[in-house]
Amino acid sequence: MKAHLQGVHHFALSVPDIEVARRFYVDLLGAEIISETAWEAGNPWIDAIVGLPGSAARSFIARLRNVQVEAFEYTAPSAPPADPNRPVNHYGYTHVGFQVDDVQATYDRMVEAGLRFHTPPDMSTITTDEQGRKTGFAATYGRDYFGNVFEILEIHSNDTIKPI
Repeated sequence: MKAHLQGVHHFALSVPDIEVARRFYVDLLGAEIISETAWEAGNPWIDAIVGLPGSAARSFIARLRNVQVEAFEYTAPSAPPADPNRPVNHYGYTHVGFQVDDVQATYDRMVEAGLRFHTPPDMSTITTDEQGRKTGFAATYGRDYFGNVFEILEIHSNDTIKPI
């Protein structure tokens, strides 16, 4: 059977503040906004797609190199407060992973911007040989401004995880 999948186009998340989401994805991760939209309540076509009667929202799609993120700030219906400490073992999506070229520098910049991490990256897992070639990988989990978990990874040649 042919699996007609061509690849991952985007992932999406609902956020309480679209401008704060823009700060994370555009300002910190370097995503490029490729479209922005909004809709008012009373659009049956969108209501049917999202499964929310009377929905209204603002959103953007931003390109993160090989994938896109779509962020929604729903103004209707109102959402219950999010748990900024939602454990990663709860059912559902647990995190999104971002491959970076320097995990320590990315971590430092994000901490300076007010983000929190479960632990700093363990840089002892990356080694450099006499020719300057690196092997291994380092990673850590952080939380965006809303508590959503993300992972930053620096990946070099190794037998455990492959780079994108």
